[in-house]
Amino acid sequence: MIRVLVTDDSRVMRQIVIRTLRQAGYDWDVREASDGAEALEAVRADEPDVVLSDWNMPNVNGIELLNQLRAEGFQTPFGFVTSESSEEMRSTAEAAGALFLISKPFTPESFREVIEPVLA
Repeated sequence: MIRVLVTDDSRVMRQIVIRTLRQAGYDWDVREASDGAEALEAVRADEPDVVLSDWNMPNVNGIELLNQLRAEGFQTPFGFVTSESSEEMRSTAEAAGALFLISKPFTPESFREVIEPVLA
């Protein structure tokens, strides 16, 4: 079973992401983190198959999380689920090694469109 780490400082948004994954047909083993620092510890303890992270979070934000994971040698597939998606953010995310950026509001279909190629 695929293990996913959903990282967002909003508990409600984590629940929405998890529900959307289920609606998209992904019955994954889901873990949650409330910020990038918590997510970093979770990955170090038990690396998931994929990380879905918000961008704007306290303590350690999403891009800092991704950069730190890569600096430590983790190649975990990583995607952003965020309310902002400027061209600059997309370029920054891609340069750091993110595989996708899903903009809020999102649908089960938009999740499938970006996640399917990652799983292939």
